[in-house]
Amino acid sequence: MLAELAAARADEMDADTVNRELSVARKAIGWWQSQGWIDGDPTIGIERRPAPPDRIKALAENQIAALWRLDVALWEKTQWKMLYESAARADEMLCLNVADLYPQDKRGKITAKGGATEWIHWQSGTAQLLPRLIARRTRGPLFLTDRKAPAGTPTLDVCPETGRARLSCRRAEEVFEENTRLLANPLASPDDIKDLDGWTLHRLRHSALTHDAEDGGPFGAYLGHTPMVEDQDLTLI
Repeated sequence: MLAELAAARADEMDADTVNRELSVARKAIGWWQSQGWIDGDPTIGIERRPAPPDRIKALAENQIAALWRLDVALWEKTQWKMLYESAARADEMLCLNVADLYPQDKRGKITAKGGATEWIHWQSGTAQLLPRLIARRTRGPLFLTDRKAPAGTPTLDVCPETGRARLSCRRAEEVFEENTRLLANPLASPDDIKDLDGWTLHRLRHSALTHDAEDGGPFGAYLGHTPMVEDQDLTLI
């Protein structure tokens, strides 16, 4: 009966959840046995479910270093640096306007989920790149596309000084994934790289939090993260 219940549960939930619940049940059974309440283990024969590969595992320090060495456009390098140093959500960071920045304090004002006003903070890497990215602009979106904004683009998403549109999260994700394919697949042939996957912006953000926690930093202060540290990788909520 317990095996049937476990199989039904596996049809409804992901493998990690089912495996976690099985582990909890086995710990409880072990304690009941130690109390003499039961003799056998009714979970014998119930196997753990194969979990899918972890696609948000933190990047290693040498992988992050290789990312900074890529020959990419200024906006790409600035965006990646800011994402890593601030651990902000990519969609929120891309909503930044030039007027929202306080460079002297290394911070910027964003509208978080639910409409709340919050702040993201960056470090020296971003601080060195921002002046070049902003140039002489005093208003408009911080991160821009390479082309003029198409007709009908909302005014708030158009730079009044250059006429270019705000960079979308979808496009930012595409560019990052394309640029990191060789880093993510170092043994792959360049001819096959177009069919492989690169890294994601979420994984870069996850790496920032993980590395800060490993260094004993105040990871709870990073925007929008609720860390759960047990016997597994740091999980982001």
